[in-house]
Amino acid sequence: MKKCLFLILPLICCGCSVPSFWFFDLNREALITDGEKSVAYASPDAAVKSDQSGLPLIDPDYPAEKTDSIPSEVLWIPENPGGEKTSEISRETAEDIALLETAPVFEQGEGNTVARDEIVFDFPVVENDRVRYFIDLYSGNARGTFKRWLERSGRYLPMMREIFSQYDLPLDLTYLAMIESGFTDRAYSWAHAAGPWQFIESTGRVYDLHVDWWLDERRDPEKATHAAARFLRDMYEFFDGDWYLAVASYNAGMGKIQRAIEMYDSRDFWEISRGKYLQEETKHYLPKLLAALTIAKQPEKYGFTDLDYHEPLTYDVVEVSTATDLELVAELCGVSYEEIKKLNPELKRWSTPPAADKHSLRLPPGSSEPFLEKFLQIPVAERARYKRHEVVSGDTLLRIAKRHGIQVDDIVRLNKVSNPRALKIGSTLILPLRQGYTSRPLDELEDDYVRSYRRSYTVREGDSLWKISRRFEVSEKQLRVWNKLGWSNLLRPGQKLVVSAAGAKSTRSNRQPTKQLVYEVKSGDTLWDIGQRYNVGTREIMNWNNLDHDHVLHPGDSLTLMVAPGHSG
Repeated sequence: MKKCLFLILPLICCGCSVPSFWFFDLNREALITDGEKSVAYASPDAAVKSDQSGLPLIDPDYPAEKTDSIPSEVLWIPENPGGEKTSEISRETAEDIALLETAPVFEQGEGNTVARDEIVFDFPVVENDRVRYFIDLYSGNARGTFKRWLERSGRYLPMMREIFSQYDLPLDLTYLAMIESGFTDRAYSWAHAAGPWQFIESTGRVYDLHVDWWLDERRDPEKATHAAARFLRDMYEFFDGDWYLAVASYNAGMGKIQRAIEMYDSRDFWEISRGKYLQEETKHYLPKLLAALTIAKQPEKYGFTDLDYHEPLTYDVVEVSTATDLELVAELCGVSYEEIKKLNPELKRWSTPPAADKHSLRLPPGSSEPFLEKFLQIPVAERARYKRHEVVSGDTLLRIAKRHGIQVDDIVRLNKVSNPRALKIGSTLILPLRQGYTSRPLDELEDDYVRSYRRSYTVREGDSLWKISRRFEVSEKQLRVWNKLGWSNLLRPGQKLVVSAAGAKSTRSNRQPTKQLVYEVKSGDTLWDIGQRYNVGTREIMNWNNLDHDHVLHPGDSLTLMVAPGHSG
């Protein structure tokens, strides 16, 4: 029988047929039940709630200034790359992330492993204690969230299976996208992996997925599926036809799994996952896939009898050779802007990439011919209604307006410029090139990823949790929670620790008044430290001072900073 440090015990509330749940693990101190909801306290000033699914959610009634002490696995606030908070994530998304990140700690191994032969799989499926844990979770407390994943699968699986068949891969392997992202194309992990297949940017480049300010092809469901198929095929060949090792390497990396094989002198996934070398996330990765496959093949057996699968993804494809606003595309197709964005999730902004020679656009089925007929009648100069301009030294609104043949008042009105005489170097202005402009581009200056950022630290010789907690002004308990350390005080040099809460940074507005100051670099300074001191982003400092990514600071260097009035650091 397995033992787990994460226990869920159902209780029946008095006078209520809906059960509550008590949660106990090493990282939570107490819990108070409250009818259909329960409040768990991870520290004296942090509170999170869970609904009937038993999954943790942000408590909307809890003071916002105290949410930075909530454990990172239950607090997910999206931020853009500069660190500014965007919008609160939805309840549904919070539940998705909580289930995707579930990582129980098992004290014993996986128990007896047996093959599943009562139903047909084209991927080797077995069952043991670890697999059964996730079967019970997905069909029990997390039923509502897993039901959504199953229903979303109807939109993507037909396309994914067709692509996997082109690479002679098991079609059941397409369910890997379910445990990676819950079939959400906007998913973005704190490790900077994006899209339904959760590629990090460097691996995406290897498999021809392009990422820049305008688009992120890791979010393109078709291109990302081709990339995932190639990656899995490569891993399968590298590990001599062992699918379990190939799947584990998709999560941990080829080198990590190869080192585990050498360390434990075994090519058996279950054996190498019993040791301490692999992360808990990797140990759970294959069991999650096997559990998802088991339920997906016979959902009725596990109580999923009312599934409403999404319609398969269908679309027409056209190529546009010039920058084209998606508002115009929507108008020509007679559909909403949101529908065009949903069909083209790789497009992060309001337009196709201006620098691209051509871009393939997905349109609603049957709309390509009427679209092209109207589109070709529109002059090239009128297909883009806006231009992005980054303010540089010497810019004035009048100079910018004259350069582009537009009105200063239109720039001020669209960008809500509070002080036309004080433009912020490095800031972005949207230039309305045509009349009838809207605020759409302004709304889309920030990424729409569902993300969470955390700061990390590499342990050095002589470090202790107490020293690290003092250095980063957090508690030892927070470090234990964020890094799933339990009660262990053992740290090893080279170990990576998360040292900040997800979404703990304060909200910053891009358009607040600013003042310029010159900062003299001191010994030990980093751009990140300086940015934190003055509440500005690292990228902003680099833009203001024309610094490269590999620039090295030296004591005595002068940096120009644009900071909020009254902020002296």
